[in-house]
Amino acid sequence: MAKLPYLLLYWVLALVMSAALAAAGGRWPEPLPIWPPLVWGLLLLPPALMTLLLLLRWPLPSAPPAATAPLRGDGGESSD
Repeated sequence: MAKLPYLLLYWVLALVMSAALAAAGGRWPEPLPIWPPLVWGLLLLPPALMTLLLLLRWPLPSAPPAATAPLRGDGGESSD
C-alpha cells in the first residue's frame, strides 16, 4: 500500500514530461540535427554507468574455509 504514492508520483512525472515534449514539438516543428557522437553517447553511457555502479556495489562472496582445505576423515575410505 505504501508503494501507491510513489507509483502515482512517477506516473505524474512521466505525464508532465510527455506534455513538455509535446509542447516543445509544437513550438519547434523542424527536426533536430543528428550528431552521431551524441547519439552513441546517450545510447551507451547510461547502461555503462549503471553496470559500473552495480559492479562497484556488488558484494563479492568470500570463499568458505572448507573449500580451500581438504577435510580430514571424510574421504570415504576406512581407517583400518
